[in-house]
Amino acid sequence: MTRQLDLILREGEVDFERDFELELEPKYLDKKGQNWLSEIYDNLGGIGEFPLLEKLKFDFKIGRNLFVYDEELHFNRYRLITFRSSLYSELNFPFSETQKRLSRSYEKECLKVGLQQRIWNGVPIAKHCFGEASEPGDFSGNGASGWKLTAYNDAQFDLQTRIHGYKLFRITPFETLMTGGSLKRLDQLLINPKEEQRAMLLNWFNRKYQG
Repeated sequence: MTRQLDLILREGEVDFERDFELELEPKYLDKKGQNWLSEIYDNLGGIGEFPLLEKLKFDFKIGRNLFVYDEELHFNRYRLITFRSSLYSELNFPFSETQKRLSRSYEKECLKVGLQQRIWNGVPIAKHCFGEASEPGDFSGNGASGWKLTAYNDAQFDLQTRIHGYKLFRITPFETLMTGGSLKRLDQLLINPKEEQRAMLLNWFNRKYQG
């Protein structure tokens, strides 16, 4: 999906950076920020001290605007838990209401791609942070440690981009655009867009960060 967007931006002569990595400055995370991340980690059932990412990777960077494509795996009950934090009521994230709605509506899509052991259980640190995962698909016990870690890291992205002076845009496969007289999902449009659809996608992308 992001490869196709990359091609569209190049065709449109947009000045962007692909796969941008943001090295995080620990001193930027003040006590309030630490409290927010601690609160989110605890709400997700985190064990011990909350871990911190050292760098963040984004699909695209244009000036002080950062773009990340959230696949289906990001929309589930655990991501919804992160939005309970006062982080989201005190700081204004334009995407938060949409992300909440999608997390409520598309967990089934997440389940289709997220039941593999490596995703459900997550990388080794997921077990260390959130305990042993239940059997894939079973939410009655400890649930999905891998999904929890993804949700916690999403919250880190939200906070850290803000305190490092960037504006974050979250692009989702579920976004719909009008083309040919009907609404189509972004992920469908990006499979093999025709020329007029490519122009429309370029305009849609440009409007996002240009307001």
